[in-house]
Amino acid sequence: QVQLVESGGGLVQPGGSLRLSCVASGNISSITAMGWYRQAPGKQRELVALITHGGKINYLHRVEGRFTAARYKSTLYLQMTSLKPEDTAVYFCNVEYYSDTLDILTSWGQGTQVTVSS
Repeated sequence: QVQLVESGGGLVQPGGSLRLSCVASGNISSITAMGWYRQAPGKQRELVALITHGGKINYLHRVEGRFTAARYKSTLYLQMTSLKPEDTAVYFCNVEYYSDTLDILTSWGQGTQVTVSS
């Protein structure tokens, strides 16, 4: 089992910056990928950034050049700059990991609200 705890959301003006953190605990050695998703009101959840086990990072096209994802040991970060009102959403941390029986499972954080508004 892998548990996730997020922090770092809040209210920021357009053009501002925020950094989200996600601390993983439990069987972190079984993690194969870590990522950030977001869900705006009335919209589907979308992938923002994904870090594979090999370290490759894929970004949602709309955030490329503005957001940077990084992983250090058991913590996943999302540095967000030049924020826009359309970035307003609840941001979720997600991991994929192997169970004891080698099934691929996923775990979600509780979500953290990011609001970009003047």
